[in-house]
Amino acid sequence: MKIYTKKGDTGETGLIGGTRVPKCSLRIESYGTVDELNSYIGLIRDQDIDVLYKTQLIEIQDRLFTIGSSLASDPEKSSMKIPDLIGSDIEALENWMDQMEEKLPEMKHFILPGGHTTVSYCHIARCVCRRGERIIVDLNAHEFVAPMILQYMNRLSDYLFVLGRKLTLDIGAIEQPWKPRI
Repeated sequence: MKIYTKKGDTGETGLIGGTRVPKCSLRIESYGTVDELNSYIGLIRDQDIDVLYKTQLIEIQDRLFTIGSSLASDPEKSSMKIPDLIGSDIEALENWMDQMEEKLPEMKHFILPGGHTTVSYCHIARCVCRRGERIIVDLNAHEFVAPMILQYMNRLSDYLFVLGRKLTLDIGAIEQPWKPRI
């Protein structure tokens, strides 16, 4: 099977279910952004971090493929069985955050992204996650999106923020508080 089909040469692509849509459609933008996020999470996973976080990130990448499959499906025409998110997927993110936050100092200020390359990757992924969430919210205003997708994306951006803070601690980097000029 060849990777190229030439079917997209006119600016359209096919959804699961056979519907053809422009490559600039909101649905394509939503799962394209989820794919971009997945790539950034892979970059975080490739860093020298604890195996526990690598394992969590692999699970998250799997869930992002689940989300991408759902977003790539025509909700009205697809009869193909695709995986779904379940409540325990969101609970896992919450539990992982709770475990990390037990070891973190109380946050008294907003913090500036950065301090170490690995931490910066977490912040970039968090921003891409938030962009993906905004696009999916917009898509949901026009077409069906499974409610758990929105919940998962919202929770995932929180997880990426907490992971960035925890990796700052693990690496021995410094959190730079934002002190606004007044």
